[in-house]
Amino acid sequence: MNDDDLKAVSIGFDGDLETIMSAYRAGLFPMGLGDDGGPPMGWWGPTVRGVLLPGDLRVSRSLRRSMLGFTATVDEAFADVVAACADPSREGAWITGRFSRLYEELHDAGWAHSIEVRDSSGDLAGGLFGVSFGAVFIGESMFHHRTDASKAALVHLVDLLDSRCGDAWMLDVQWSTPHLESLGVSEVTGLEYLNRLHRAGSLRGSEVFYR
Repeated sequence: MNDDDLKAVSIGFDGDLETIMSAYRAGLFPMGLGDDGGPPMGWWGPTVRGVLLPGDLRVSRSLRRSMLGFTATVDEAFADVVAACADPSREGAWITGRFSRLYEELHDAGWAHSIEVRDSSGDLAGGLFGVSFGAVFIGESMFHHRTDASKAALVHLVDLLDSRCGDAWMLDVQWSTPHLESLGVSEVTGLEYLNRLHRAGSLRGSEVFYR
């Protein structure tokens, strides 16, 4: 991230869900500017955005083999996924207790969702969570306790997007990384991103998740 991506600083951030969803629909998302995601709250809109688009996911043979040992579910352990993603020992930790509560509220309201991946023993091996509206899924964080488990969660999410939204969806990963690029994430800028966001976000009848 860089300073050009920071659009506004909110000292009195009140966590109002409608305000937050309006910001997401406008291409912004909240993240703390302090240590480990602490206050003050910043509203971010990267000038170059990482996205995964229909048909672009890359699934290696080794990942396909790994997936045979996993099972995936949706919204069955949202709090557990957020807690694993919020582990303060992780590099780049930014999900504070305040954010965890916020995502729980968004989940209860039908806006935030999780993909859980379990191993053959039924233990939580990995997962991801994010915010969704229309045919848009905005990935907030992912984790793994077993090799390839977070990638398996991404594959399951894309399968869900394909089945419910056809080729109209967009998966927003906010900032791209070499790891995400290896999975098919590309970068778009400014107007192209907003056009894709508004087009996919306004779809009705093909939502990723049903509220």
